[in-house]
Amino acid sequence: MTEPVVRIPDAKVALSTASVYPESTATAFEIAARLGYDGVEVMVWTDPVSQDIEALRRLSDYHQVPILAVHAPCLLITQRVWSTDPWVKLQRARAAAEKLDASTVVVHPPFRWQRTYAREFVRGIWRMADETDVRFAVENMYPWRYRDREMLAYAPGWDVTKDDYRHFTIDLSHTATARTNALEMVDRMGDRLAHLHLADGQGSNKDEHLVPGRGTQPCAELLERLATTGFDGNVVVEVNTRRAMSTTEREADLAEALAFTRLHLASPTSANPPSRVVPGS
Repeated sequence: MTEPVVRIPDAKVALSTASVYPESTATAFEIAARLGYDGVEVMVWTDPVSQDIEALRRLSDYHQVPILAVHAPCLLITQRVWSTDPWVKLQRARAAAEKLDASTVVVHPPFRWQRTYAREFVRGIWRMADETDVRFAVENMYPWRYRDREMLAYAPGWDVTKDDYRHFTIDLSHTATARTNALEMVDRMGDRLAHLHLADGQGSNKDEHLVPGRGTQPCAELLERLATTGFDGNVVVEVNTRRAMSTTEREADLAEALAFTRLHLASPTSANPPSRVVPGS
């Protein structure tokens, strides 16, 4: 029997429901099923379906697409989703993840103007993580820039590796916008890296979320590194398809992103042994 050529880690490749915007959460499940994604990450936002646990369960069951992660409503446009109290938002995100069998809640660091929340954030995330098997994976952000001015919008800070969290999410569009070295950030995260938002960027002032391979970020290198270490978290395609002129064009971008991810999320058999084996022909 021919020896296997590559090994693939247990990491699952999911589609963020944000990747189909301005289409609906329900459309994300349809596309994920059609293209062969392993699951979805639900971005909880103004779409009522994204806030409704039973509606999400029905979509997951109907399309046979598991929900692997819940992204808590941390954006400016979601300040009133699920509550105006940020701790209530996280409690509801945890409850949703538990009921939907999702392994991870993705959360952003607080905005600086959320002063009380920001002061308690690190301790509070540890406390919530101690109460559940769900991972609270805190996501790296970036400075806000306008022309030649820079504003530090997040507290304790946009570089989450400077604080003590049990689990991290790394977002490669955010590393591009922050103009920081993504692989060095991954090194600082170490074995606390639990979740990857896969996208690309060119280092502009905007958070671009390009299809991986269309920017300057080490998307391929990072995936290959995770493959050699047997990474068992989630890899989530979170790209911007708002400029797609049609559903066909949007799906082509998401299919390309999935193919890129699967191609590079593999390691030679001589590398450290992850668990699933792809047989050679």
